[in-house]
Amino acid sequence: MPKLLIVDDEKNIRSAMRDILEFEEYEVDEAQNGEQGLNMIQNDNYDVVLCDIKMPNMDGLEMLSKAGNLGKSTQFIMVSAFSDQETINKATALGAFDFIPKPPDLNRQLASIKNAIQKSTECKNVESQKIKIGDFENDIIGNSVCIERMREIIEKVGPTDARVLITGPNGAGKEMVAKWLHLKSKRANKALVEVNCAAIPSELIESELFGHEKGSFTSAVKQRIGKFEQAEGGTLFLDEIGDMSLSAQAKVLRALQENKITRVGGEKDIKVNVRIVAATNKDLQKEIESGHFREDLYHRLNVIPIKVPSLSNRKEDIPLLISKFLADLGTQYQIMPKKMHQNALKYLQELPWTGNVRELHNMAERLMIMCEKEITLEDVQAYA
Repeated sequence: MPKLLIVDDEKNIRSAMRDILEFEEYEVDEAQNGEQGLNMIQNDNYDVVLCDIKMPNMDGLEMLSKAGNLGKSTQFIMVSAFSDQETINKATALGAFDFIPKPPDLNRQLASIKNAIQKSTECKNVESQKIKIGDFENDIIGNSVCIERMREIIEKVGPTDARVLITGPNGAGKEMVAKWLHLKSKRANKALVEVNCAAIPSELIESELFGHEKGSFTSAVKQRIGKFEQAEGGTLFLDEIGDMSLSAQAKVLRALQENKITRVGGEKDIKVNVRIVAATNKDLQKEIESGHFREDLYHRLNVIPIKVPSLSNRKEDIPLLISKFLADLGTQYQIMPKKMHQNALKYLQELPWTGNVRELHNMAERLMIMCEKEITLEDVQAYA
């Protein structure tokens, strides 16, 4: 059940508003001034705050400003009899979701609350997409020359806002490189939002990236915030960008050039501040020649190229990878990690590994489940 907070110094207004909102099946709390309201926001998780502006001691705008520093997904709807343009502009600049004049129109107020709850939910989803450095410690595993070189590039490029194009075969670890670039950046405390361009139908990719307005197409029953807006201040990872439609490519190019987007069915330009990291397993030069990829977008994305090597080009890393996988799988399945005989490791290094690191991980999981305490050459040969 969505949770709302009413902040108003007039008790009769709070009571009337509470009755209406509880009838609409919202959970409602009250605060009689800005100080009390701010304290309640600090100690609880509200979806929406309905806040008066003219209150003694701490007014609504000051409360809005201080609440904005708490890092919450709470949305503010300012409800005030003082609805001059200057006040509205101040509230908007401080991050208010909406401004409704008193006495409020009930239908508009309920619609605004519904939209604000949706925005709060989307912000919570973005918050859950934030990643921590400890979650991925040592995940780029290996001491091979190509892996060491890739680490050096990530360390150098990560702290910048330079766009990066990651190339390499399926299963080689392009997503992991994108995560490390984000973790090394100044945007690490914001969301890393991933879009798999190959998994989204071409007719839906623009809505996924840029969002849409209610009624913009048949199934658009409500407004939707796209991935660009969800990644605001953070990183947008466009995986398998070689599969993106030409129409969506044109809009992405505009977003990169102008730092603004327009939702599907919308007219208003929305400023965006995101870092773009893209990845593909395709040869984009060939895609350009065949007319399937825009050359101007390629040059916008390919500021810093990072090539992720196939496992066949770094077979000396297989013992380290297997050791890490078996240890992690032991924790996952709550069983003792299993050791692998040296001749079994050598045999693994001779296999082609067309599925790269992903295939090796699958092999490790298979051996962990099927084998006894020690994994022998015969085990590997049986389950390879």
